[in-house]
Amino acid sequence: MARRWRRKRLKNPLKTEYAARETALGLLARREHSRRELVLKLRARGCPDSIITQVVDALSEEGIQSDAKFAESFVRSRIDRGAGPVRIRAELTVRGVEDAVIEMALAEYEDWWRDLAVEAYQKRYHGEPPENFNDKARRANFLQSRGFTHEQIRYAMEHADQEHPDPEHE
Repeated sequence: MARRWRRKRLKNPLKTEYAARETALGLLARREHSRRELVLKLRARGCPDSIITQVVDALSEEGIQSDAKFAESFVRSRIDRGAGPVRIRAELTVRGVEDAVIEMALAEYEDWWRDLAVEAYQKRYHGEPPENFNDKARRANFLQSRGFTHEQIRYAMEHADQEHPDPEHE
């Protein structure tokens, strides 16, 4: 089914600036997109690069498309999923967001990362201490895969029981 959809799209490429703008607005109405994502999606729909550049530049100038807004929204959504700053930074880089914009978006939550690491640790392990060294290493790997730094992981593992006691174990 997906193949037919792609063929259909390629038969009717976005040849006009109006059609490309309407498509871009539809994409942005659903969720924020980085400039790179928007360019790739318009290109996949058969829009010529000259029209893509005009449309995306116009949307950026009008404030409709902004990598800063996208980065803010993206960081919030990833924090809600329990991701750490390392992982979020990597995902934003893949989406074509500039380093300065990424740093600004992450800086807003600078004081939260340790607590978020503790929260992710608590949620996963419910305050139970590690059984042995291998279990401790496995738990650290879990937090690292979530994108937390070594400092945040160390803090979470040392303070998980102290700062956020589990009400079920009281």
